[in-house]
Amino acid sequence: MADERPNPDELLARVKAEEQKQSRGRLKIFFGMSAGVGKTYAMLEEARKRAEEGTDVLVGYAEPHIRPETEALLLGLEILPYKIIEYKGVQFKEFDLEAALARKPALICVDELAHTNAPGMRHAKRYQDVMELLDAGINVYTTLNVQHLESVNDIVERTSGIKVQETLPDKIFEQADDVQLIDIPPEKLMERVREGRIYQQHDADHLNRHFFNQGNLSALRELALRRTADRVDAQMEDFRRDHAVKSTWPTADRIMVCVGPSPSSAQLVRAARRMGTALKAQWIAVYVETPAAVRYTTDDRDRIFQTLRLAEHLGGQTVTLSGAQPVEEILSYARARNVARIIIGKPSHSRWRERVLGSMVDDLIRKSGGIDVYVIREEKDAGLEKTQRRPMQSPKIENYAWALGVTAITTFVGYILHQQLGLADSNALMIDLIGVTLVAWRLGRGPAILASILSVVAFDYVLVRPHFAFAVSDTQYFITFLVLLATALLISTLTDRLYRQGEMARRRGRRTVALLELAKDLAATPEKQRIIDIAVKHVSQVFDCQVVVLLSNEDRKLASAGRSADAPKLDEKELGVAQWVFDRGQPAGATTDTLPFAQGLYLPLRASRGITGVLGVFAPRSADFSDPERLHLLEAFVNQTALALERAMLADEAQRAWERAEAEFIRNTLLSSVSHDLRTPLAAITGSATTLLESGEVVAPATRVELLHNIISEAEHMERFISNLLDMTRLESGGLQPRFELYPLGDIVASVLERFRQRTTHRKIQVNIRPDLPLLSVDGSLFEQVLINLLDNALEYTPESSPITISADADDQQITIRFSDRGPGLPRDDPNRVFQKFYRSSTGDNHRGIGLGLTICRSIVELHHGTITARNLETGGAEFIITLPNPSHHSTLQISLKASEIAS
Repeated sequence: MADERPNPDELLARVKAEEQKQSRGRLKIFFGMSAGVGKTYAMLEEARKRAEEGTDVLVGYAEPHIRPETEALLLGLEILPYKIIEYKGVQFKEFDLEAALARKPALICVDELAHTNAPGMRHAKRYQDVMELLDAGINVYTTLNVQHLESVNDIVERTSGIKVQETLPDKIFEQADDVQLIDIPPEKLMERVREGRIYQQHDADHLNRHFFNQGNLSALRELALRRTADRVDAQMEDFRRDHAVKSTWPTADRIMVCVGPSPSSAQLVRAARRMGTALKAQWIAVYVETPAAVRYTTDDRDRIFQTLRLAEHLGGQTVTLSGAQPVEEILSYARARNVARIIIGKPSHSRWRERVLGSMVDDLIRKSGGIDVYVIREEKDAGLEKTQRRPMQSPKIENYAWALGVTAITTFVGYILHQQLGLADSNALMIDLIGVTLVAWRLGRGPAILASILSVVAFDYVLVRPHFAFAVSDTQYFITFLVLLATALLISTLTDRLYRQGEMARRRGRRTVALLELAKDLAATPEKQRIIDIAVKHVSQVFDCQVVVLLSNEDRKLASAGRSADAPKLDEKELGVAQWVFDRGQPAGATTDTLPFAQGLYLPLRASRGITGVLGVFAPRSADFSDPERLHLLEAFVNQTALALERAMLADEAQRAWERAEAEFIRNTLLSSVSHDLRTPLAAITGSATTLLESGEVVAPATRVELLHNIISEAEHMERFISNLLDMTRLESGGLQPRFELYPLGDIVASVLERFRQRTTHRKIQVNIRPDLPLLSVDGSLFEQVLINLLDNALEYTPESSPITISADADDQQITIRFSDRGPGLPRDDPNRVFQKFYRSSTGDNHRGIGLGLTICRSIVELHHGTITARNLETGGAEFIITLPNPSHHSTLQISLKASEIAS
């Protein structure tokens, strides 16, 4: 049986989407075919009902169009004052977004979703204002006409003859939580227009003739009904997916649309969007960067960039490929992505050009195999046709002059060699071909074609008999002329193509090198401030601009973290733009549609865990970042910087987490040790003292002595325990500085044994110290503590029957002290692990201590410029080896140095 349970990944995605919706406001669109159908009336009527139910309703912007019945609905509702914007002496009434956000009602009505805001507003489009209201958690009612949807813009133009300038991306319409279709018959709408209920009478007569006619309104009505039906289908599909209903629809296709510098590429993108919506298919806009792209004008590159952005706005995926054979690149990518349909524009050039140079459409159809190819007619006016026919920059007049000069030089050289040295005609032809190759390499295809034709003409005129005449004595020369012309044209074409491929490769290489250098420098440093400095340096050098990097603090407010030397100081307006970019995660500022009045262009530093900050660039000319290639490269730099900052932040978080874990471990260890190592001796002391006190004279003398010894022993243990804690604290804080003096090792050992006299009564301790052992240059009390801890450790962890040996030896460089026992030994894998803080042996059950004694030994020995190591003995047991500098060697060295100074 087929598994009809819901897909868990899809359900998870739906749950996440629903969670995101919970924090956003809900958007309801009152949708219609045209002005006058009653969208604003229906919106205000619904708002009044909500207000009567107790909802906090605010009318942010309503366009009554001088309609009394619509104005009547505004009575009793709170209306937000307009924001007056003055531009070129004209005052515009706009929606006040800042006041609406400050008021923050539960529901706000904002008319005309596709409206273009006046210059100076925060956003270029009103739908961007609505998106910000939704992000703030405010529910929005708005209105929209079907002709304002981007995907049907060209259909409306062909149907009505009117090009709608104000459009919005279809994804805004698709993201609406609710769409209510407001529909009336075209006849009734035309009657409203004639009665002057929509526009004034003189405007109504003009609109009836040009827009509000039966054909236009019927077409617009069909478009509105279709878009509403598409939305219903999408909702039904979501329902079937959520409830695991077995679908009868086939697997959705994937569509690819090929775009380029042609002005009609936008039409192809819209056609792909409509086909994708109708087929419930994903669609991809693909641009192939060929060697010819080197000669594209700025307008051509900007047109490609705008077309790809249009595809993104319409919900498609955009891909840029590179290659000399666009058909091969398109089909290779299409097969890799399992594309079923390819959309391409119908060629507009003449048929003879296709026969000579080949047709991309024919090649695509012939090589497509099982992929369907749709060829769509391109509609464009004369101006656009002219622009498309000139996709490359025309060579300069000087280049043609140089081509003429090179041809004259090669012909003259060939003639001289032919006359003076008897050079054959075929060899003279080689000189002409060299000239054609040079022209093609340096001057381009046009001058190379001219040089090819002139070379044939000059060869006929100068070298073919009769000389200096266009007459030909031998008809076989006609074959020579044709071969020469064909060879010259082929060489010029291939050379020009090779040059353009090389230029494109150099441009791509420069981009790659710039990114590689940035990535290499960022990977070499883990410090956040260093990463910011590296990013500022690379961006300012590569793009020749001023750079500012702002990072957020705990309150999610931006603060400057790095800037180039000549970067301007951000005022409140610029900081507000940067803060908006950080909050919304979208680029804004110069060259964008959002807050274009800003001086800088601001891009979010987005990583996998969210946005960490904003990078702002200030170019000498605002158009410097309108070039799509530069903008894409800048976005790549920003992404690399964001990932490096995230890596540094993760490293800092990991370090803090480790420190917290270490502190928690130390705290738990100390609490455990203190609770055991203080409570146990205190209990023993209390018990012994209580016994002596309560028993009085009844206690036998031997028992009394034993109890007193027990009190003393436990008190000494507490003293060593507290002393170790204090010593460790002073060592780690750097507050313990040794005072070096000369001591004999035997005296220090004797003092240590005296302190352990009670505990070593039944232990065998051997001391083997050379009589001539040099004096130690140590701090007597500190070094005595080392031996105390070593002896205490040996007494604690070795059997009473095993001996303990202390020996010492010396050479000219150092003094070696060995402390060995015959106990269970040290860890086999790493004996020196016993010097780690809080390390406690697992042998035995009754050993006390917190594992600081040997750690203190290592720290004190290192303060004396020595070393201490541990190892297991082959005969069993462990040995600690202390090495200290030999003070006699240093004294002799200092005496010899002083003697040499005196002698000099």
